[in-house]
Amino acid sequence: MTLPRFRCYIDGAFVDTDETFESIDPSTGGAWAVMPAASAVDTDRAVRAAYRALSDAAWAGLTATQRGKLLYKLGDLLAEHAPRLAELETRDTGKIIRETRAQIGYIADFYRYFGGLADKAEGAHLPIDKPDMEVYLRREPIGVVAAVVPWNSQLFLSAVKLAPALAAGCTVVLKASEEGPAPLLEFGKLVEQAGFPKGVVNILTGFGQSCGKALTSHPLVARIAFTGGPATAQQIVHNSAENLANISLELGGKSPVLVFRDADLDSVANAIVAGIFAATGQSCVAGSRLYVERPIYDKLVDMLVAKARAIRMGDPQDPATEMGPLATARQRAHIEALLSQSVASGARILTGGQIPPDRKDGFYFEPTIVACANNQVPCVAEELFGPVLSVIAFDGEEEAVTLANDTRYGLASGVFTRDLTRAHRLVRRIRAGIVWVNTYRAISPLAPFGGFGLSGLGREGGADSIRDYTRSKAVWIRTSDDPIPDPFVMR
Repeated sequence: MTLPRFRCYIDGAFVDTDETFESIDPSTGGAWAVMPAASAVDTDRAVRAAYRALSDAAWAGLTATQRGKLLYKLGDLLAEHAPRLAELETRDTGKIIRETRAQIGYIADFYRYFGGLADKAEGAHLPIDKPDMEVYLRREPIGVVAAVVPWNSQLFLSAVKLAPALAAGCTVVLKASEEGPAPLLEFGKLVEQAGFPKGVVNILTGFGQSCGKALTSHPLVARIAFTGGPATAQQIVHNSAENLANISLELGGKSPVLVFRDADLDSVANAIVAGIFAATGQSCVAGSRLYVERPIYDKLVDMLVAKARAIRMGDPQDPATEMGPLATARQRAHIEALLSQSVASGARILTGGQIPPDRKDGFYFEPTIVACANNQVPCVAEELFGPVLSVIAFDGEEEAVTLANDTRYGLASGVFTRDLTRAHRLVRRIRAGIVWVNTYRAISPLAPFGGFGLSGLGREGGADSIRDYTRSKAVWIRTSDDPIPDPFVMR
């Protein structure tokens, strides 16, 4: 059987690479497609194409309004082709089809949103302290952007980089993860159909040393926008010493969810399931640390165990499936090892913790709930990136805040209470970039996204993010016809 082949999109053309690799279907564990492995030479070609496009009249000559219209068209095309892209993302990553279809349709709104913002990245007039001067600030594109995204939610995570970068007038080299790059390589066809000039958007996939390092250390790259793990982020920061590029980092999380005795437990239980078992727990905002006020601990845990056991696992292409496989065998082995360490340290697995007996093919793992005594248990302290919920009881608000903030991460968090004054107190005290109150795992193009500590640097999404892809230029205009005064004294 001949496997389908994908190609990189460089300088307005789909190109083959000298090296390729097979992509694995997580639901079967078998190869399903052949992917390009961009070399350092391929990467250099893409960056240079993006650099040329920056000053080419086909792109640089467009008004901000015209750029916005291109983005709006790209959003429409994305919505139109969502079924095909969803099928590819599900095949390549194992994410269930009911979520990929819905998510990709909504991602179209991110391109429309930033398309509307393209002509609103305004400069400023300065009330300068010199009567014979007019001074204003221009906002100009920062330059070539290296956007590096992981395999999970890759169309969303690329949208929050690509859309504001293009709205600002930048050009982009987008590197898809070698784990599941199919939907982003296919997305290149929509970029072409939308009418973006050649070189403005380039899409690659490849491995760290040959592609990733060449991209993030390239001397013509002015900004790096990265989503992934802390270890790779540290390497990217090291690489950026070569070009002194501006950097934003959206990294991992061990997001705490606090549930108080007055919460609506039916609503809580559904939100917890959404936060940890949706996407098979492979989300940087996964609510993996659950803290429950002691009087309701047993009741809520029993509800969650029942819901976890009722989750329908199966073929991710089946619309009835509620949880698919993990993306890689390596990830499943990591989860199994951390769970073994956790049990050895005293944790109790309340449900799950195994490979489903009827799912020996592929990378499936059961929805798992673990009762833990403290934050030192490995499955509480470390990011598992899978369907594993750690549960700890607390007594009172002060202990809840202490437990929530006892982490090196700080991306997302959740609070469930009917007490509005308590909710406001906790919003102030929890150290996280996102606090969801009485809900979880909600996104919007209007809302910024990012974290503290090991969860990263900078924010993505929202109206301000377009400014992160621009730089200011101060323009001084002398309005006097009088001779310039003493040239040896600074004005």
